[in-house]
Amino acid sequence: MNAINADIPFYLPVGGECELFEHAHKNNLPLMLKGPTGCGKTRFVAHMAARLGLDLHTVSCHDDLTAADLTGRYLLKGGETLWVDGPLTHAVRTGGVCYLDEVVEARKDVTVVLHPLTDDRRILPLERTGETLEAPDDFMLIVSYNPGYQNILKSLKPSTRQRFVGLSFNYPAPDIEVRIVAQESGLDAEHCAPLVNMATRIRAMKDQDLEEGASTRLLVYCATLIRSGMSTLDAARAALIEPLSDDDDVKAGLEEVVLATFG
Repeated sequence: MNAINADIPFYLPVGGECELFEHAHKNNLPLMLKGPTGCGKTRFVAHMAARLGLDLHTVSCHDDLTAADLTGRYLLKGGETLWVDGPLTHAVRTGGVCYLDEVVEARKDVTVVLHPLTDDRRILPLERTGETLEAPDDFMLIVSYNPGYQNILKSLKPSTRQRFVGLSFNYPAPDIEVRIVAQESGLDAEHCAPLVNMATRIRAMKDQDLEEGASTRLLVYCATLIRSGMSTLDAARAALIEPLSDDDDVKAGLEEVVLATFG
């Protein structure tokens, strides 16, 4: 795990998450990832899929995503009506990982489609075509969501959550996060360490003035701008302050944290 393979997206493990993924895949178990925005969930999936040699089919879920968007639909092509597989159906037919990012954003009928794939049947019934597809051994279903954004209207029912094995993500420990930001941005670790310290202070403001803390992704953006020659303060304003809030008072508070860190 210490060697960097150029063909595998970089990911630095923080616990036993890689081992859990491998065991879940080996035993045909669906996996649920929970954690804040930008903490590494999507990169983890990409890393593990490449590491295990699995095709990756990623779906970014949204309010208008329906079950038909996942399974497929009939389309008119060249005067003929043809069935076109959606990404979930394609993954079940061909194998690999189907990753539904922010699954709680999708419409409720999506979770109903997932249920037969997340128990011992591992099937995908396609009513429109009359098919019932059996998932191959190398098929794996993964969903992710941010529990901090959940509410009554957007949440996974307990009956759905209990169909998955779960893994909670959070921001890495500071020493690990420094290594991640340095690796991803190309900025040396000595200059990344103050950014991580600043992010820790900003994250302490979550639920007070901020809906979400500074993500590792934003730290990478900030470090990338610094490495390319932008001043630290300007980079922090562009990559941390502006993305985190539209409120002038909140942004002023964030600016104070930045100035306290870098002067």
